Amino acid sequence: MILSDILKDVKSVGITGHIRPDGDCTGSVLALYNYILENMPEIDVDLYLEQPGSEFYYLKNIDKIKNTPEDKKYDVFFVLDCSSLDRIEPFISCFNNASKTVCIDHHVSNTGFTDLSKIEPQASSACEVLYGTMDADKISRNVAECIYTGIIHDTGVFKYSCTSKKTMEIAGEMMEKGIDYSDIIDNTFYKKTYVQNQILGRALLESVLFYDGKCIFTTVTMDEMEFYGVTGRELGGIVEQLRLTDGVEVAIFLYQTGEEEYKVSLRSKKKIDVAAIATQFGGGGHVRAAGYTAKGSVYQIINSIGELIEKQYNAM
Repeated sequence: MILSDILKDVKSVGITGHIRPDGDCTGSVLALYNYILENMPEIDVDLYLEQPGSEFYYLKNIDKIKNTPEDKKYDVFFVLDCSSLDRIEPFISCFNNASKTVCIDHHVSNTGFTDLSKIEPQASSACEVLYGTMDADKISRNVAECIYTGIIHDTGVFKYSCTSKKTMEIAGEMMEKGIDYSDIIDNTFYKKTYVQNQILGRALLESVLFYDGKCIFTTVTMDEMEFYGVTGRELGGIVEQLRLTDGVEVAIFLYQTGEEEYKVSLRSKKKIDVAAIATQFGGGGHVRAAGYTAKGSVYQIINSIGELIEKQYNAM
């Protein structure tokens, strides 16, 4: 799949990504948006997305993101970093009104829901897959910043198992475009506010080991989020810190979104396929990083995850 082929004689394009956009989602949609603006100025292009975190405001044209759908019919509508249609729910109308739909993704749970798709489960990120559709000579510094951002966020700065030689080569090519790669890493991946550090500390203090120390979980309630003045957007680093606990294979982080309703994030190191677990509960993701929304008590949710972890261990 090559962008120049898909967009030949196209007059209008819409772009979106998944709800609660992370670094890869934000990077990929903006990379595509900027690439089209710079290389195909005759095309009218719109970008729809829930507002990304302020840590990504350095990315070119992030201020052009539209947070509400418009009543327009697009020749082509792109969906990036998204494994299923329900993950773009706020902008379903834009998708349904398009003459042609295209998905560029890397989630193993993606079974294909668009007219055309480029899905590479072995790729580190949607940004890596998107790069393969572009003319490398036409990638500007602004587009390179977006691609590099997505890659570092979905590889955990090149430490996750999804990182490959190809991933590193693409990252190197983006660095050669003159991006400030060290600032991108520090300011979007590692930097935390004082309040984020406080709630991280509380979450770690209240974490619980189980399954002979192979698993760990912690929870942040709505009351705690209100007390610290944070939303789910500011809680992303907690599950990563849990995963680093000595002896732990699986880290589980829950934050409350309603009465007996939780957003669940799963991470593993080398053995457990957390995407397979998340899929059982209507979610998805990658082998080492996945998530879903769960209903029930914390005790019920952790027990149900624990049972599936035990099944995988027993099958080894």
